[in-house]
Amino acid sequence: MATRTLGGRYQLVKRIGVGGMSEVWHGHDEVLDRPVAVKVMAPHQATTVDIVRREARSAARLAHPNVAGVHDFGTSANQPYIVMELVEGRTLGQHLAGGPLDWRIGVRICAEVAAALAAAHGENVVHRDIKPGNIMLTPSGAKVLDFGIAAAIGTADDDPDGPVMGTPAYVAPERFAGHPATAATDMFAVGTLLYQCLSGRLPWLRATPTELVHAECHDDPDPLPEIDGMPGEVIDMMSRCLAKDPLERPTAMVAALLLAEAVDARVYVPMTDFEPAVAPTTSWVDEPTSASQAGRHRA
Repeated sequence: MATRTLGGRYQLVKRIGVGGMSEVWHGHDEVLDRPVAVKVMAPHQATTVDIVRREARSAARLAHPNVAGVHDFGTSANQPYIVMELVEGRTLGQHLAGGPLDWRIGVRICAEVAAALAAAHGENVVHRDIKPGNIMLTPSGAKVLDFGIAAAIGTADDDPDGPVMGTPAYVAPERFAGHPATAATDMFAVGTLLYQCLSGRLPWLRATPTELVHAECHDDPDPLPEIDGMPGEVIDMMSRCLAKDPLERPTAMVAALLLAEAVDARVYVPMTDFEPAVAPTTSWVDEPTSASQAGRHRA
Protein backbone atom coordinates (compact mmCIF):
# COMPACT_ATOMS: atom_id res chain seq x y z
CA MET A 1 0.00 0.00 0.00
CA ALA A 2 1.22 3.48 -0.83
CA THR A 3 0.41 4.82 2.59
CA ARG A 4 -0.14 3.44 6.06
CA THR A 5 -2.83 6.01 6.80
CA LEU A 6 -6.19 5.64 5.06
CA GLY A 7 -8.69 8.40 4.52
CA GLY A 8 -6.41 10.86 6.25
CA ARG A 9 -7.27 9.42 9.67
CA TYR A 10 -6.92 5.62 9.97
CA GLN A 11 -3.36 4.63 10.79
CA LEU A 12 -2.55 0.97 10.15
CA VAL A 13 -0.63 -0.26 13.19
CA LYS A 14 -0.37 -4.04 12.96
CA ARG A 15 -1.74 -6.67 10.61
CA ILE A 16 -3.85 -9.10 12.64
CA GLY A 17 -5.46 -11.28 9.97
CA VAL A 18 -4.96 -12.35 6.37
CA GLY A 19 -7.48 -14.11 4.13
CA GLY A 20 -7.78 -14.88 0.46
CA MET A 21 -9.73 -11.70 -0.21
CA SER A 22 -8.65 -9.24 2.49
CA GLU A 23 -6.31 -8.22 5.26
CA VAL A 24 -7.44 -7.02 8.68
CA TRP A 25 -5.34 -4.46 10.53
CA HIS A 26 -5.30 -3.21 14.07
CA GLY A 27 -5.62 0.49 13.37
CA HIS A 28 -5.90 3.80 15.14
CA ASP A 29 -8.49 6.46 14.35
CA GLU A 30 -6.45 9.65 14.67
CA VAL A 31 -9.55 11.88 14.64
CA LEU A 32 -11.42 10.17 17.48
CA ASP A 33 -8.28 8.78 19.14
CA ARG A 34 -9.52 5.21 19.44
CA PRO A 35 -8.43 1.74 18.29
CA VAL A 36 -10.25 0.28 15.29
CA ALA A 37 -10.08 -2.72 12.99
CA VAL A 38 -9.54 -1.95 9.31
CA LYS A 39 -10.45 -4.55 6.69
CA VAL A 40 -8.63 -3.83 3.41
CA MET A 41 -9.39 -5.83 0.28
CA ALA A 42 -6.37 -7.58 -1.23
CA PRO A 43 -5.08 -5.79 -4.36
CA HIS A 44 -5.15 -8.94 -6.51
CA GLN A 45 -8.86 -9.47 -5.90
CA ALA A 46 -11.36 -8.32 -8.50
CA THR A 47 -13.77 -7.34 -5.73
CA THR A 48 -15.76 -4.31 -6.74
CA VAL A 49 -16.22 -1.27 -4.57
CA ASP A 50 -20.00 -1.81 -4.68
CA ILE A 51 -19.73 -5.29 -3.12
CA VAL A 52 -17.63 -4.06 -0.22
CA ARG A 53 -19.85 -1.01 0.24
CA ARG A 54 -22.82 -3.41 0.43
CA GLU A 55 -21.06 -5.36 3.19
CA ALA A 56 -20.38 -2.16 5.13
CA ARG A 57 -23.97 -0.97 4.80
CA SER A 58 -25.39 -4.36 5.84
CA ALA A 59 -23.41 -4.40 9.08
CA ALA A 60 -23.65 -0.66 9.77
CA ARG A 61 -27.45 -0.90 10.08
CA LEU A 62 -27.08 -3.30 13.01
CA ALA A 63 -26.68 -1.59 16.35
CA HIS A 64 -26.52 -4.65 18.59
CA PRO A 65 -24.23 -5.72 21.45
CA ASN A 66 -23.51 -9.06 19.74
CA VAL A 67 -22.57 -7.59 16.36
CA ALA A 68 -19.18 -6.03 15.63
CA GLY A 69 -20.01 -2.44 14.70
CA VAL A 70 -19.02 -0.76 11.43
CA HIS A 71 -17.75 2.82 11.65
CA ASP A 72 -16.75 3.85 8.14
CA PHE A 73 -16.13 2.86 4.52
CA GLY A 74 -13.69 4.26 2.00
CA THR A 75 -11.22 3.58 -0.78
CA SER A 76 -7.48 4.07 -1.06
CA ALA A 77 -5.62 3.59 -4.34
CA ASN A 78 -8.78 1.88 -5.67
CA GLN A 79 -8.76 -0.56 -2.75
CA PRO A 80 -11.98 -0.47 -0.69
CA TYR A 81 -11.71 -0.74 3.07
CA ILE A 82 -14.10 -0.99 6.01
CA VAL A 83 -13.39 0.47 9.44
CA MET A 84 -14.92 -1.60 12.24
CA GLU A 85 -15.06 -1.97 15.98
CA LEU A 86 -11.87 -3.63 17.17
CA VAL A 87 -13.01 -6.86 18.82
CA GLU A 88 -10.35 -8.49 20.94
CA GLY A 89 -10.55 -12.10 22.02
CA ARG A 90 -10.47 -15.56 20.47
CA THR A 91 -12.83 -17.00 17.91
CA LEU A 92 -15.26 -19.76 18.79
CA GLY A 93 -13.33 -21.90 16.32
CA GLN A 94 -10.16 -21.49 18.38
CA HIS A 95 -12.01 -22.50 21.53
CA LEU A 96 -13.60 -25.54 19.85
CA ALA A 97 -10.18 -26.78 18.75
CA GLY A 98 -9.82 -27.99 22.33
CA GLY A 99 -13.06 -30.02 22.21
CA PRO A 100 -16.67 -29.43 23.25
CA LEU A 101 -17.61 -26.58 25.55
CA ASP A 102 -19.46 -26.83 28.83
CA TRP A 103 -23.07 -27.02 27.69
CA ARG A 104 -24.03 -23.87 29.58
CA ILE A 105 -21.32 -21.86 27.82
CA GLY A 106 -22.19 -23.29 24.41
CA VAL A 107 -25.89 -22.60 24.83
CA ARG A 108 -25.24 -19.03 25.99
CA ILE A 109 -22.98 -18.35 23.00
CA CYS A 110 -25.63 -19.63 20.59
CA ALA A 111 -28.31 -17.57 22.35
CA GLU A 112 -26.20 -14.46 21.75
CA VAL A 113 -25.56 -15.40 18.11
CA ALA A 114 -29.29 -15.93 17.60
CA ALA A 115 -29.98 -12.54 19.21
CA ALA A 116 -27.56 -10.89 16.78
CA LEU A 117 -29.29 -12.62 13.88
CA ALA A 118 -32.70 -11.49 15.14
CA ALA A 119 -31.44 -7.93 14.79
CA ALA A 120 -30.05 -8.64 11.31
CA HIS A 121 -33.22 -10.34 10.12
CA GLY A 122 -35.23 -7.42 11.46
CA GLU A 123 -33.24 -5.22 9.07
CA ASN A 124 -33.91 -7.69 6.22
CA VAL A 125 -30.29 -8.88 6.28
CA VAL A 126 -29.25 -12.54 6.19
CA HIS A 127 -25.63 -13.28 7.19
CA ARG A 128 -25.09 -16.43 5.07
CA ASP A 129 -21.81 -17.44 6.71
CA ILE A 130 -22.42 -18.16 10.41
CA LYS A 131 -19.59 -20.46 11.55
CA PRO A 132 -17.15 -20.69 14.49
CA GLY A 133 -14.51 -18.60 12.73
CA ASN A 134 -16.96 -15.70 12.44
CA ILE A 135 -17.88 -15.66 16.13
CA MET A 136 -15.51 -13.81 18.46
CA LEU A 137 -15.72 -14.51 22.18
CA THR A 138 -15.03 -11.47 24.33
CA PRO A 139 -15.42 -10.66 28.04
CA SER A 140 -18.70 -8.92 27.19
CA GLY A 141 -20.10 -11.82 25.17
CA ALA A 142 -20.12 -13.26 21.67
CA LYS A 143 -19.71 -10.97 18.67
CA VAL A 144 -20.80 -11.92 15.15
CA LEU A 145 -18.21 -10.84 12.59
CA ASP A 146 -17.89 -10.64 8.81
CA PHE A 147 -21.00 -9.66 6.93
CA GLY A 148 -18.91 -9.97 3.77
CA ILE A 149 -21.40 -12.20 1.95
CA ALA A 150 -24.53 -10.87 3.66
CA ALA A 151 -27.53 -10.16 1.48
CA ALA A 152 -31.12 -9.00 1.66
CA ILE A 153 -33.45 -11.80 2.71
CA GLY A 154 -34.73 -13.69 -0.32
CA THR A 155 -32.22 -12.14 -2.74
CA ALA A 156 -31.15 -14.48 -5.54
CA ASP A 157 -27.46 -15.33 -5.77
CA ASP A 158 -25.39 -13.06 -8.01
CA ASP A 159 -24.46 -16.10 -10.12
CA PRO A 160 -27.20 -18.78 -9.95
CA ASP A 161 -24.88 -21.29 -11.65
CA GLY A 162 -21.91 -20.42 -9.46
CA PRO A 163 -20.94 -21.63 -5.99
CA VAL A 164 -23.36 -21.40 -3.09
CA MET A 165 -22.16 -18.63 -0.82
CA GLY A 166 -21.16 -19.91 2.60
CA THR A 167 -19.19 -22.71 4.25
CA PRO A 168 -20.57 -26.13 3.24
CA ALA A 169 -20.93 -27.66 6.72
CA TYR A 170 -23.17 -24.75 7.81
CA VAL A 171 -25.17 -24.19 4.62
CA ALA A 172 -28.86 -25.12 4.74
CA PRO A 173 -30.06 -27.92 2.44
CA GLU A 174 -32.40 -25.76 0.36
CA ARG A 175 -29.48 -23.55 -0.68
CA PHE A 176 -27.89 -26.45 -2.57
CA ALA A 177 -31.08 -26.70 -4.61
CA GLY A 178 -30.74 -23.07 -5.67
CA HIS A 179 -33.22 -21.41 -3.32
CA PRO A 180 -32.38 -17.89 -2.05
CA ALA A 181 -30.99 -17.34 1.42
CA THR A 182 -33.61 -16.51 4.05
CA ALA A 183 -33.65 -16.04 7.80
CA ALA A 184 -34.26 -19.80 8.08
CA THR A 185 -30.97 -20.57 6.34
CA ASP A 186 -29.09 -18.66 9.05
CA MET A 187 -30.97 -20.71 11.66
CA PHE A 188 -29.72 -23.96 10.15
CA ALA A 189 -26.20 -22.65 10.76
CA VAL A 190 -27.12 -21.83 14.37
CA GLY A 191 -28.28 -25.42 14.85
CA THR A 192 -24.99 -26.69 13.44
CA LEU A 193 -23.09 -24.30 15.69
CA LEU A 194 -24.99 -25.47 18.78
CA TYR A 195 -24.39 -29.12 17.94
CA GLN A 196 -20.68 -28.39 17.54
CA CYS A 197 -20.46 -26.52 20.85
CA LEU A 198 -22.11 -29.43 22.68
CA SER A 199 -20.25 -32.29 20.99
CA GLY A 200 -17.00 -30.82 19.65
CA ARG A 201 -17.82 -32.06 16.13
CA LEU A 202 -20.19 -31.44 13.23
CA PRO A 203 -23.63 -33.09 13.02
CA TRP A 204 -22.48 -35.01 9.94
CA LEU A 205 -18.98 -36.41 9.46
CA ARG A 206 -18.32 -37.42 5.88
CA ALA A 207 -15.16 -38.01 3.84
CA THR A 208 -15.86 -35.63 0.94
CA PRO A 209 -17.80 -32.40 0.35
CA THR A 210 -20.20 -34.30 -1.93
CA GLU A 211 -20.97 -36.84 0.81
CA LEU A 212 -21.34 -34.04 3.38
CA VAL A 213 -23.87 -32.14 1.28
CA HIS A 214 -25.82 -35.33 0.58
CA ALA A 215 -25.94 -36.11 4.30
CA GLU A 216 -27.13 -32.59 5.17
CA CYS A 217 -29.93 -32.92 2.63
CA HIS A 218 -31.03 -36.48 3.41
CA ASP A 219 -29.69 -37.87 6.69
CA ASP A 220 -30.56 -37.20 10.31
CA PRO A 221 -27.74 -35.67 12.40
CA ASP A 222 -25.59 -38.14 14.30
CA PRO A 223 -26.92 -38.59 17.87
CA LEU A 224 -25.48 -36.25 20.47
CA PRO A 225 -23.64 -37.79 23.42
CA GLU A 226 -25.62 -37.71 26.64
CA ILE A 227 -24.99 -34.45 28.52
CA ASP A 228 -25.79 -34.36 32.23
CA GLY A 229 -28.12 -31.61 33.36
CA MET A 230 -28.91 -30.15 29.94
CA PRO A 231 -32.63 -29.40 29.50
CA GLY A 232 -34.47 -31.29 26.81
CA GLU A 233 -35.63 -27.96 25.39
CA VAL A 234 -32.08 -27.31 24.18
CA ILE A 235 -32.00 -30.55 22.20
CA ASP A 236 -35.43 -29.81 20.80
CA MET A 237 -34.36 -26.32 19.70
CA MET A 238 -31.21 -27.67 18.06
CA SER A 239 -33.23 -30.32 16.20
CA ARG A 240 -35.71 -27.72 14.98
CA CYS A 241 -32.89 -25.53 13.68
CA LEU A 242 -31.47 -28.52 11.77
CA ALA A 243 -34.81 -29.41 10.17
CA LYS A 244 -34.66 -30.08 6.43
CA ASP A 245 -37.78 -28.00 5.87
CA PRO A 246 -37.00 -24.30 6.47
CA LEU A 247 -40.57 -23.72 7.66
CA GLU A 248 -39.93 -26.00 10.63
CA ARG A 249 -37.00 -23.93 11.90
CA PRO A 250 -37.58 -21.37 14.65
CA THR A 251 -37.05 -17.67 14.18
CA ALA A 252 -33.87 -16.17 15.58
CA MET A 253 -35.86 -14.35 18.24
CA VAL A 254 -37.52 -17.54 19.50
CA ALA A 255 -34.21 -19.42 19.54
CA ALA A 256 -32.43 -16.59 21.37
CA LEU A 257 -35.05 -16.33 24.09
CA LEU A 258 -35.42 -20.08 24.67
CA LEU A 259 -31.68 -20.76 24.76
CA ALA A 260 -31.06 -17.80 27.06
CA GLU A 261 -33.78 -19.01 29.42
CA ALA A 262 -32.17 -22.48 29.53
CA VAL A 263 -29.01 -21.00 31.06
CA ASP A 264 -30.62 -18.09 32.95
CA ALA A 265 -28.89 -15.55 30.69
CA ARG A 266 -30.03 -12.25 29.21
CA VAL A 267 -29.95 -11.37 25.54
CA TYR A 268 -31.06 -8.30 23.64
CA VAL A 269 -33.59 -9.07 20.91
CA PRO A 270 -35.98 -6.90 18.88
CA MET A 271 -39.48 -6.59 20.29
CA THR A 272 -41.20 -7.96 17.18
CA ASP A 273 -40.98 -11.56 16.03
CA PHE A 274 -40.56 -12.36 12.36
CA GLU A 275 -42.26 -14.89 10.20
CA PRO A 276 -40.21 -17.91 9.02
CA ALA A 277 -38.99 -18.15 5.47
CA VAL A 278 -41.51 -18.50 2.65
CA ALA A 279 -41.90 -22.14 1.67
CA PRO A 280 -39.99 -23.11 -1.48
CA THR A 281 -42.26 -23.44 -4.50
CA THR A 282 -40.47 -26.55 -5.72
CA SER A 283 -39.23 -29.61 -3.89
CA TRP A 284 -35.57 -29.70 -2.96
CA VAL A 285 -35.55 -32.84 -0.81
CA ASP A 286 -34.26 -35.07 -3.59
CA GLU A 287 -31.52 -32.62 -4.60
CA PRO A 288 -28.60 -32.56 -5.07
CA THR A 289 -27.60 -36.03 -6.22
CA SER A 290 -24.49 -35.40 -8.30
CA ALA A 291 -20.96 -34.32 -7.47
CA SER A 292 -21.34 -31.25 -9.68
CA GLN A 293 -24.34 -30.08 -7.69
CA ALA A 294 -22.72 -30.82 -4.35
CA GLY A 295 -19.70 -28.87 -5.45
CA ARG A 296 -21.63 -25.58 -5.46
CA HIS A 297 -20.10 -24.14 -2.34
CA ARG A 298 -17.42 -21.76 -1.18
CA ALA A 299 -14.85 -23.08 1.29
